[in-house]
Amino acid sequence: MDIIMWAWVGWLAVALICLVIELITLELTFLMLGLGSLVGLVSSLTGLPLWAQVIIAAVAAALFLFLVRPSLLNRLHRSGESARTNVDAVVGLGGEVTRQFVRLMGEVTLANGETWSARLSPVTRPRDLDVGERVVVTAIEGATAVVVPAER
Repeated sequence: MDIIMWAWVGWLAVALICLVIELITLELTFLMLGLGSLVGLVSSLTGLPLWAQVIIAAVAAALFLFLVRPSLLNRLHRSGESARTNVDAVVGLGGEVTRQFVRLMGEVTLANGETWSARLSPVTRPRDLDVGERVVVTAIEGATAVVVPAER
């Protein structure tokens, strides 16, 4: 009877150990086992026999492992999409002509505030762009943005 009365301490110790291991591994397995241990702690506070506490904790841990963990991992990996940086972040940005295009070359200020020397993309009809005209970056070649006029 005395062991059942203090079983909650054991469950708490197991939960804390699992939490520490989870902080090291970061794979959510030991977190689920620790949550199962907390369910065992709650069942011990109700006065259930030790064998029932162990069964309840094991079932809870298995349910957490197989039902909760996969969806948490899915959310974790889905939100980990890498952000585009450097040149990749510039492609597709809109901008405005700040120096008139002469012989298909000019200067644009992009939506992110950067100013680039630019040239008109060869896929568009050759023409000079005026100051204030909207453009979209299609590629970066060296330090030059390749742009096309934005659709109105």
